[in-house]
Amino acid sequence: MQFPEYRARRLRKNEGFRRLIRETRVSADDLVYPLFVVSGKNFKKPIASMPGQFQMSIDNIAKEAQKARELGIPAVLLFGIPEKKDEMATGAFAKDGIVQQAVKRIKNEVPDMLVITDVCLCEYTSHGHCGILEKDQVQNDATLEVLAETALSQARAGADMVAPSAMMDGQIMAIREALDENALEDIPIMAYAAKYASAFYGPFREAAESAPQFGDRKSYQMDPANSDEAIREISLDVSESADIIMVKPALAYLDVIYRAKQEFDLPLAAYNVSGEYSMIKAAAQLGWLDEEKTMLESLTAIKRAGADIIITYWAKDVARLLNK
Repeated sequence: MQFPEYRARRLRKNEGFRRLIRETRVSADDLVYPLFVVSGKNFKKPIASMPGQFQMSIDNIAKEAQKARELGIPAVLLFGIPEKKDEMATGAFAKDGIVQQAVKRIKNEVPDMLVITDVCLCEYTSHGHCGILEKDQVQNDATLEVLAETALSQARAGADMVAPSAMMDGQIMAIREALDENALEDIPIMAYAAKYASAFYGPFREAAESAPQFGDRKSYQMDPANSDEAIREISLDVSESADIIMVKPALAYLDVIYRAKQEFDLPLAAYNVSGEYSMIKAAAQLGWLDEEKTMLESLTAIKRAGADIIITYWAKDVARLLNK
């Protein structure tokens, strides 16, 4: 196939041809929409660093889930911000916790919406770390017990799937055993399997009010320089019975997404995180980028790299665009 006999531009000359041979397509079916739930009633507070995103009370979260479902989005991912925090993260596993209440409300009002719950402690601890502390050090095995109790509480409230994100060794096994021992063996686990200690989480920490009060999370989240380690981390979660594996963030880790898809025969999720969203939003507001085109190109790159599922704050925008 050499020029002039083969001319690649023949099949690019108009949109009809480009659509006909397009290799990668983003669909509303691929999307998970993250939401931030707080206490109160009829509350909707803009998140300054994430234009277009909000902290919302449970009644508004249910309405938002309904809108997302009407657009064809199959799932939401819930993050809770409790009224009170403590060192033991008791709000994470409380029967009447903020996420537990939100799950019940959404499943009652939008029963066909899949509700996924984040299983972590950073939003619920007074110190902002993802686990139980002893002498300012996160204790892995003590944290496993609390994570398992949290996942169990969320599943009992009606969550369709739990998503552990604390990056504690053995967290998938601990949660799987807790679910199975309580007749919840049908609840799948989406593992934050390769979660990096990334600078791209900055806006999320405002949204979830989860910034650590001291130090950082580099002792449990992964070094951005490492790719082989990601494969080892994912292997561990697969061996512990994860149903879906995840790479987070997405855009700066497309190589890891690609490797994970080649190595593992499981559905693969990628989290298009807050910083990836906010930097494009900011550039678009300054007129430096076309938001719609950049958004679609970014999500297409994530899908092309191998992601089956994309968790993104643009979920509604993308679905509207695809529904035109």
